[in-house]
Parts: sequence; structure tokens; C-alpha cells
Amino acid sequence: MTIPSGFNNSNEESRVCKLRKSLYGLKQSPRAWFDRFAKVLKTQGYQQGQSDHTMFYHLSRGVKTILIVYVDDIILTGDNIGEMERLKKCLATEFEVKDLGQMRYFLGMEIARSKKGISVSQRKYILDLLAETGMLGCKPSDTPIEAGKVIKDTGKPVEMDKYQRLVGKLIYLSHTRPDIAFAVSVVSQHMQAPKEIRLEAVYKILRYLKGTSGRGLFFGKNKSKGVEIFTYADWAGSTEDRRSTTGYCTFVWGNTTTWRSKKQNVVARSSAEAEFRAVAQGICEGLWIKKLLGELKVEVELPIKLYCDNKAAINISLNPVQHDRTKHIEVDRHFIKEKVDNGIICMTYTPTKEQTADVFTKGLPRQAFHDFISKLNMINIYSST
Repeated sequence: MTIPSGFNNSNEESRVCKLRKSLYGLKQSPRAWFDRFAKVLKTQGYQQGQSDHTMFYHLSRGVKTILIVYVDDIILTGDNIGEMERLKKCLATEFEVKDLGQMRYFLGMEIARSKKGISVSQRKYILDLLAETGMLGCKPSDTPIEAGKVIKDTGKPVEMDKYQRLVGKLIYLSHTRPDIAFAVSVVSQHMQAPKEIRLEAVYKILRYLKGTSGRGLFFGKNKSKGVEIFTYADWAGSTEDRRSTTGYCTFVWGNTTTWRSKKQNVVARSSAEAEFRAVAQGICEGLWIKKLLGELKVEVELPIKLYCDNKAAINISLNPVQHDRTKHIEVDRHFIKEKVDNGIICMTYTPTKEQTADVFTKGLPRQAFHDFISKLNMINIYSST
């Protein structure tokens, strides 16, 4: 730590202060805080999750207590009220904590409960963003990105800091809004040298949010106890470099849990290859969910169903002979076939019209877009009845 100005002289230019205690605001302070917090929890009999290191859990005779921490914000849940009260008293003796009661607002996310389930949205976050950009009175848009429109990188450069701040806030918003995942993925690919046409695409997303500010994810009670994965790839969808876009979403017990929209790292030579890479990504996500639930002693029905609309990709994963067409994707092919042979994954064909992950790979017409959004269990609890 450098000596503050006024405390050193020309003879002591090489001297520094020895930091004996982590200070708030320094780069290493979050890690030092988390290490201290983790040690306290482990002394109370809690185990740290290996699939998610910010999760700590306590299992005793079939009852669970789960704690999730983000920096110094904590969520505590479980079906053992006594253990939860004991842990809160323990934390209060070690740290300065404040019990806010039942969770209603957490890191910009609003949580609403009913007998049917739990709704998670970011309405206030959206309204604050619209007010900040002066778009509270704008005309709403039906979709976050136009279907089939080719956005050429033209126009005058825009202020990079302003563009990056806007897109960064949209990226955080997509944690509860899978409907804007693809649009945000597109605008986030030009963070270093944004042009006017890209900023217009950002404003298009904001206009869509204006009309859907209350929309969020709904987690309901379902009889199904399985995990399902939908994977899709838009082959050569990018007009700039002809790379494909991978899209997948997972459902745990019928509820949308994770999703992703990301441009692939290499150019695919066929639609089957693009789909195959998307399938590999989807399987990795499914295995992570299986491991996470396994740590919490939650049974997962096997095999995990993976839905793909490309029969060639399904055939390649089941047929070990087609090596002449798959030499360049040999690692993915062996990985997928191993999981299929072990009975962990079951690949199932689904028509493109029913492929939910399509919404993460390209802009869709209004009707198709809203049909897929409804399948993601997104509702607006603020809409008039």
C-alpha cells in the first residue's frame, strides 16, 4: 500500500505501508471476507457446494438448510426453522447482520409469493433504467429485436462509456429475463467500438422493456420431477463472420432454470455440426444441474431428456461409424455418446416449431416470439386481470 502524500519525503520514496488488515474497497477484500465467512459456516457443520461455491448447505435426517451468499448479501432457506434460527444467532455473534425477514427484494430482483408458486421479476430495476435513459414515455415495442433484419456495422461512433453502461445493465437484467437474452447477446458483441446502429438496437430493447416491465419468471409446483434441456443453433446466422449462435434452456421440475445465447467460437461447416456443438453445451449444463441437485440429496429422474430438432446431429451421437464426417468435432462426439451410452442423457427429436431454445438464437416474428416466451413460464403479475 503506497504511503499517502504528505507522510513521505525524498529519503523514503521506496518505503510502503504494510497492510495488516483488509480494507473495504480493495481488490482482495471480497476474497478475504468470503474466506472468513466460509470458515465460520464450516465450523457450524455446513458444507460448501462444489458445483456452486457460493452455496452452503446442512443436511440432517432428511431436512435441509441452504445458504447462498453474494458478497455480503445472504439468502437463507430450508425446511428446518430451528436450524435457521440457530444459524442466524451464530452469524450475529460473528458479524454485524440484519435480518430483513421474508425475502421480497434481493439485488434488484423482486420476489412475490402465492399458493401457486414464486414469481421473480425486476420491474423497479427496469423503470429506473428507463427513467435514467429518458425513455419512460417511449412507444413500446412488441419484440426486443427485429426478425430477419441484418444489422450492418455502419454509422457514426457513439460514446463508448455510455454504451457499455447501458449494455452492462441489460446483461444484469437478463438474469430474470430470458426473453431478451439473444438481443442482449447481439449488442454486447460490439462493446469496444459501438456505432449508432448498435445504440439503436439497445433502444429497441428498452422500448420492448417499456411494455413488459412487470414480466418475470414464475416457479410453480409441478408433479414432474425431471430435468429437460432444449438446444438449438442458428447455422451461420452472423452475417459478419458466419458463425453460428448456440441457444439452450433447461427446465427443472417444469420451471425455467438456466438459459444461454452465445455465438460459437468457430465457423461450423454444416447445420448438423452447429447443432452438435449446441447439444454438447446443453449436456454440460444438464450435468451441472444434476451435480448441484445431487449435493442437496435431490433425486433426478434419469435419463435427462434433451430435445434437438436436427436428426443428423442425433444420428451422429448414436452412430460411432460416421467418423469421416466428424473428425473435426471428435471430442464433442465422444463426450455426447458417452453420456448417451451411460443412460444419463436421452436425445429426443422435437419439431422446430416446438423448439423453445429457438428464441435464444435469432430474432423471431411477433407471434412465434410470444409463443416461445409463454413456454418459458414468464408471467406479468402487474398486468390487469
